[in-house]
Amino acid sequence: MAPATGDGRLEDMNLKSFRIRTAAGLAALAVVGGVTVSQSAAMADPGAPAVVQTNVLSADAALKIAEAVQKEAAKQKQRVTVAIVDRSGATRLILKGDGAGPQTEESARRKAFTAVSFGQATSALSKNQALAAIPGTLLLGGGVPVASGGSPIAGIGVGGAPSGDIDEALAQAGLKAVQGQLG
Repeated sequence: MAPATGDGRLEDMNLKSFRIRTAAGLAALAVVGGVTVSQSAAMADPGAPAVVQTNVLSADAALKIAEAVQKEAAKQKQRVTVAIVDRSGATRLILKGDGAGPQTEESARRKAFTAVSFGQATSALSKNQALAAIPGTLLLGGGVPVASGGSPIAGIGVGGAPSGDIDEALAQAGLKAVQGQLG
């Protein structure tokens, strides 16, 4: 044990050294165990809360969005499917319109996933084809994020119209149905 200096500097240095060694050891264990941990996570503030709260789109809001999409699609004589996913990409709702093709469900879900993952409309992301390598993404127009407090909380995806521009306009119509209630 090192001698005490009386001013606590040696004690502080030992504590700092211990934290660094512990963080490095935890990171090494995580990698060996098949899990990766970022350095910032390994050295997280010990006073940080262990529970965080996130905003979630309500089931009623998801249904309102889907109904608005299908209503607008009917006006435009489009047969589409709308999918809504939560922030983690889990499917919250799929509403397949009458006459929508079999491919529309998967394309709508993937567009919604892509929009919420990147917090942008899929039409804006389509220029970055490197993103296509990420499993589950679809870089075609028709996906829009749903944001609350400046952060994406859900994604809306529409598939089935003859162009991504039409799909995206339909998704925007759905978003518009709840826009004032998002906070």
